[in-house]
Amino acid sequence: MAAIPREAWEGCSVLLDINDGDRLAFFRLTPAATVKVGNRTCSLQPLVGRPFGSLFSVGPSGLVPCADAPSSRDDTTQDAADGPSQDETRDNRSLVDNNTAQNLSSDDIEAMKRDGVSGDEIVEALIANSSTFGKKTVFSQEKYKLKKQKKYAPKVLLRRPSTRSICETYFKKSPARTGFMRVDALSLLLSMANVGPYSDVLVVDMVGGLVVGAVAERLGGTGYVCSTYLGSAPSSIDIIRMYNLSSDMTTRIVQAPLSDLCSLQNSGDVSSGLNDSIQGEAQEPTAVPVENTQPSVPQPTDTAVPDEKTQSSKEQSIDIDIPEPLLDEHVNQDGNSSLDSKGDEDGSSIGPKSLKAGKAPSPERMKYWSEHGFSSLIVAAPGHDVESFVADLLPLLSYSAPFAIYHQYLQPLATCMHSLQVSKMALGLQISEPWLREYQVLPSRTHPHMQMNAFGGYILSGIRIHNGDACNGSK
Repeated sequence: MAAIPREAWEGCSVLLDINDGDRLAFFRLTPAATVKVGNRTCSLQPLVGRPFGSLFSVGPSGLVPCADAPSSRDDTTQDAADGPSQDETRDNRSLVDNNTAQNLSSDDIEAMKRDGVSGDEIVEALIANSSTFGKKTVFSQEKYKLKKQKKYAPKVLLRRPSTRSICETYFKKSPARTGFMRVDALSLLLSMANVGPYSDVLVVDMVGGLVVGAVAERLGGTGYVCSTYLGSAPSSIDIIRMYNLSSDMTTRIVQAPLSDLCSLQNSGDVSSGLNDSIQGEAQEPTAVPVENTQPSVPQPTDTAVPDEKTQSSKEQSIDIDIPEPLLDEHVNQDGNSSLDSKGDEDGSSIGPKSLKAGKAPSPERMKYWSEHGFSSLIVAAPGHDVESFVADLLPLLSYSAPFAIYHQYLQPLATCMHSLQVSKMALGLQISEPWLREYQVLPSRTHPHMQMNAFGGYILSGIRIHNGDACNGSK
């Protein structure tokens, strides 16, 4: 299993956390990549070679590493912890917010900016010229500092795109793109499907590739992830391009239509089924869109990554920049996403690696799956009736193989569960509702978050068993 990279490199995808979650954005580190923080446009080249988790501030020359950020944060936390014992009688009852407490005017602040004064120095000047800062409680002083730092001294945190960070980013600002799948629901899917090294996992991913990428990341270059789909056009798995998967991982991700898998399962002559499958793939190039087509001229798509400069310059109210999963027709026409087009422009090596994901499986691999079956099944199709195609998916599994089905609503899973009970195709059926409570952990202020999401979808899980009457001659 390949080691997880600890430093950002040229051409990789990164997640930038600006001002402690106020804005989240995915970027590809190319020589021309920039990010707009406040009213300044900064190059992303200082991020190359820096370890993930590094904190940057906006300086006169662009992004500057904050070497003393952790110590200052610890000092602030310690002051806040000691505050209640030192100032037990202090409160904010006598403070009146009439905009007269600050002695510095906006003209003075603009003059300091023109003189090249750093943001931290401006914050210290605002604190020194505030007539009410010393009368506030320690907690109020900390809030005041954070508010001014976000405005005059914004911070940028370099994060590695992982399954958790990608899922949390989409769920925070655009949950509909991933079927309202929360990170605890995704982890429960992987656990209930028993996804581990050297597994052959059959996935129905209609949430943009989030589940396919999560499975591939957990497999670590071992086993296979077969993303199947209904009809002739494959579902978009564009999100996997942000995972920074290695070549060993991407080559383990294959796509095959459900009709081809079922024909091999039901046909007694495996070789004839393979020939039909190969001929169908030759006639239908959309089955492997990321390798069969590559435009000579980059075409505009609906993703948010190539429009970073445009979106930030228009001052829109949307405070997150995440690429929207491409529609099927866009994938078939372009065969490329904005992340890959940026990687191809500067000749980086990560672009060709990401193009390998989603190719057609080899005939030998198809024959192996037809004889032995898949080791587990994961279905994430929130916009479809899962009962209609789960009966076709379960015979593709080996006996005693676990499966997990996600849906944002309870009724489709209840109907599917009843159908499986009647057909006696599975046992151990249960519907789970994940529950998650986030806590704020601060000195003397540890409590659940005031605003939380109470809905995480539902998961139907079970184990496939043999039923001669229902399987009709399957293995």
